[in-house]
Amino acid sequence: MIAAEYTAHVLGLDYPTLWFLVLGAVLSGYAILDGFDLGAGALHLFLRKERSRRIALNAVGPVWDGNEVWLVIAGGVLFAGFPGYYATLLSALYIPVFLLLAALIFRAVAIEFRSKESMNWWRRGWDTVYWAASCIIALAIGAVMGAVLEGMPVEEGGDVFGGSARILRPFPLLVAFTTLSLFLVHGALYLIMKTEDRIQERFVRLLAPSQIFLLLMLIATSLYVFLELPRLTDRITDSPALGLIPILAIASLAGSWISARKKRYAMAFALSCALVSMLFVLVAVELYPVLLPSTLDPQYDLTIYNTASSQRSLGYMLTCAAIGIPLVGMYTFLVYRTFWGKVFLDDQSY
Repeated sequence: MIAAEYTAHVLGLDYPTLWFLVLGAVLSGYAILDGFDLGAGALHLFLRKERSRRIALNAVGPVWDGNEVWLVIAGGVLFAGFPGYYATLLSALYIPVFLLLAALIFRAVAIEFRSKESMNWWRRGWDTVYWAASCIIALAIGAVMGAVLEGMPVEEGGDVFGGSARILRPFPLLVAFTTLSLFLVHGALYLIMKTEDRIQERFVRLLAPSQIFLLLMLIATSLYVFLELPRLTDRITDSPALGLIPILAIASLAGSWISARKKRYAMAFALSCALVSMLFVLVAVELYPVLLPSTLDPQYDLTIYNTASSQRSLGYMLTCAAIGIPLVGMYTFLVYRTFWGKVFLDDQSY
């Protein structure tokens, strides 16, 4: 508690704002880490040979479950820090959240069960499940984010009716496919770094159309925001300093593309990570301090203040987060350090 008070005093921020930053950092970390797993899964059926599919699975095999830990942490941060928002969001978007959780389960089962039998029909069936689950997770994440950014009919008391249907509106769908395209590029770059020879060349060929898909989706989503949701650009256009955020995002996108063309794939992947981070920063800047805008009346907006836990609870939990999250970060680093390098098949492979 004392450590949390000291941190808040030094940074000049209140507890809800600190928790908002923690939530953004954890979500960004999840998107970066599990994003390439999901992208690899979404590319899986484009690989025709059994050996190529096994190598692709083994590239993500040692890390995919650890990457999902960050999603669990994000759920914990929401539940502990903003229980009012947690309750409204999960009830309002029950169907896409249920699909997300179901797809997470089926992806895990597909990865673990695929190589338990040698029959072609068995492996092809689980390959299809793995691909479909990866796509559904990416699309569900994007659709939920799009629905939150667009706003929902939040009434007094935090009640929302017909929230799940809003993911079928144009903007949530645009964000959903933008997320999928972003993860496709992210996954292709990761697999390029983890493979070599002809398999690597196959992923290089898959990278170009993925990049074009991402560029088209970013342009379409940006145009829709400017034309239909101009409030999402208010702070960026009003502040020259904040205007650097989209510039950095565009620079990251261009830099990743150029680095990939020059076959500097590690740099391209690092810049892809930067792009994901900048997009989350952009979302956070435009939303703060609102967590869920109300399309009925701004006074019904769910904010970091009217949905937060008590100050004492936030203080205690912030201290726990300051200890726990770095430990998870250290674990993640050690796992990646242990399995660094190219992927090869052996008796223990998937």
